[in-house]
Amino acid sequence: RIGSASSLSSTIINTRLQELVRLFKERTEKVKEKLIDPDVTSDDESPVASPAAAPLPAPGGELEGDKPLEDDHYCEMLCCTFKHRPWLDRLKSYQFPSSIDPLTNLMYVLWLFFVVMAWNWNCWLIPVRWAFPYQTPANIHYWLLMDYLCDLIYLLDILIFQTRLQFVQGGDIITDKKAMKENYLRSQRFKMDVLCLLPLDFFYFKVGVNPLLRFPRCLKYMAFFEFNNRLEAILTKAYIYRVIRTTAYLLYSLHVNSCLYYWASAYEGLGSTTWVYDGEGNSYIRCYYWAVKTLITIGGLPDPKTLFEIVFQLLNYFTGVFAFSVMIGQMRDVVGAATAGQTYYRSCMDSTIKYMNFYKIPRTVQNRVKTWYEYTWHSQGMLDESELLVQLPDKMRLDIAIDVNYNIVSKVALFQGCDRQMIFDMLKRLRSVVYLPNDYVCKKGEIGREMYIIQAGQVQVLGGPDGKSVLVTLKAGSVFGEISLLAAGGGNRRTANVVAHGFANLFILEKKDLNEILVHYPESQKLLRKKAKKMLKSNNKPKDEKGDPLIIPPKADTPKLFKAVLAARGRTGGQGALGRLRWRLKELKAMQ
Repeated sequence: RIGSASSLSSTIINTRLQELVRLFKERTEKVKEKLIDPDVTSDDESPVASPAAAPLPAPGGELEGDKPLEDDHYCEMLCCTFKHRPWLDRLKSYQFPSSIDPLTNLMYVLWLFFVVMAWNWNCWLIPVRWAFPYQTPANIHYWLLMDYLCDLIYLLDILIFQTRLQFVQGGDIITDKKAMKENYLRSQRFKMDVLCLLPLDFFYFKVGVNPLLRFPRCLKYMAFFEFNNRLEAILTKAYIYRVIRTTAYLLYSLHVNSCLYYWASAYEGLGSTTWVYDGEGNSYIRCYYWAVKTLITIGGLPDPKTLFEIVFQLLNYFTGVFAFSVMIGQMRDVVGAATAGQTYYRSCMDSTIKYMNFYKIPRTVQNRVKTWYEYTWHSQGMLDESELLVQLPDKMRLDIAIDVNYNIVSKVALFQGCDRQMIFDMLKRLRSVVYLPNDYVCKKGEIGREMYIIQAGQVQVLGGPDGKSVLVTLKAGSVFGEISLLAAGGGNRRTANVVAHGFANLFILEKKDLNEILVHYPESQKLLRKKAKKMLKSNNKPKDEKGDPLIIPPKADTPKLFKAVLAARGRTGGQGALGRLRWRLKELKAMQ
């Protein structure tokens, strides 16, 4: 028991003395580093934020966070229970905005949709009700109900929405109610809106319900074009809507022509000649078929007999040729604008292939170049992202760069604690590069002048005796090569090969770009220099070689101070606890 207690005591004392020696060594290293590098002022890499002030208690004596929450309201629908405020309370508490931004307010775009639907009702159905016998005394009240509902939408647009639209004057956005109302009353839009609501319906009492009296309702075309502009601005694939709109133009021209043909047939007399409509089958479908054959000039139509029929047919032919050619040209422009990027990609790829064939580049290299073109286009939708940002102001380019790259760059340990504005300036210098599978990102021994940030894909760090063993696989969000940005003496040589495992999209920051930025941020430059030295020192430390494990691990050397104490105690001939410890140490050394 006495021997085991002595062994335990010696172990505790030995461990404590080794801990003291280690602390003395660390302190010596820090003092030495401070003497060598005067920029190192403290052990803290960045200032510590001051603790937030404690929240003040409310007048009632309770903190704001301790206030009881409002009673939860639940609504049962089918088999589910939804938590929300009652819709009546939500409707009562809703306040209509005093001013509306026509460029970004989605609620205004939704309202324009209803206005355009009312405008389309008038444009499409007024000709039908005038030409075809679809409006009868039995269903007249349904037609009038829809007519006056559309008039109500027109009136609300004038009184509520148009008088609240913001506008720009002298570079300032005007949101004053009186100024917005006066701006609308002076505009051409107000004159057309008033004209389209002319109360010609009062003539119904004299001439009957004639749909032509509602023709001024079709003059609200400015709302239609404004809706097109706003909708195209929020759609991701606006060319699809443009194709649909151009097709609707063609269908509407055929619709109007079919109405005119039925009116001409009724004027001449249904079935009176072989040219007019004979009154059999569905009148609208038959007349629309005739209009399609006439405007597209398919041919195979019966010859007109009377002078009225000849003039009408000639006007149809002239109008059809003109309208159809305009529609084809507009459709070509829409499709050309939608495929402009694809056309540019094909032209670049064709030019590159022609160049490689001229200089007889090996087929394997040509295939890799083609693969790069195809992957870059399909993954990014463009070949060079910087081309889209050249025309933008510097502030907008910074906003886009922050949204795209800041979350990745802010996680880099090298840049943590640096000036935030320095990080923003650095984001604008990042360059996106796509690497193909098995492409070397960097090779061992070359001078490193760039830092790499993985945006998508994976890269593998190769090493070992043959240089082909996979040491580690880096995924999206990882960073490598950051030490090379601040290495002195001509740069830092790469210590391993880095290969793209698959298709990899990397951001590259060059050393010269970072040096140009750090000129304006000396404090961040000192911090980065300190971090780079620490990282270089940790990378250059020799690693302990792992041998065969020993059955009894080697014991650490006895500290010199402890040996001196034991020696002094031995010379005095003491046989106390220290003497027993000395004897135990000799025994352990002999066993080792």
